Amino acid sequence: MLTITTTNNLDGYEVVEYLGIVTGEAVSGINMFRDIGAGLRNVFGGRSAGYEDEMAQAREEVLREMSQRAEKLGANAVIGANVGYETFAEMIMTTACGTAVRVRRTS
Repeated sequence: MLTITTTNNLDGYEVVEYLGIVTGEAVSGINMFRDIGAGLRNVFGGRSAGYEDEMAQAREEVLREMSQRAEKLGANAVIGANVGYETFAEMIMTTACGTAVRVRRTS
């Protein structure tokens, strides 16, 4: 199983090969009913479960895509990973980026 970390190293492992940058991208549309619900929550307060669910699903998707791309390069880990979100029009863009590496246990 491929390991993903936001750090630049893994305790107990050494990087033996850097294989390149890997990414995952997803653009999700937000439907009108979620927008109406989110607008009401902006006025009255509260969390927008619809948006939160959409963001969680997109995050899982981009991490899975990034992992698959790393595995195709022969990696067994991705280091320095990050996830970002951007909104435009009625869309949420989610991206993941990291460095695909091959690591081996040092101890």
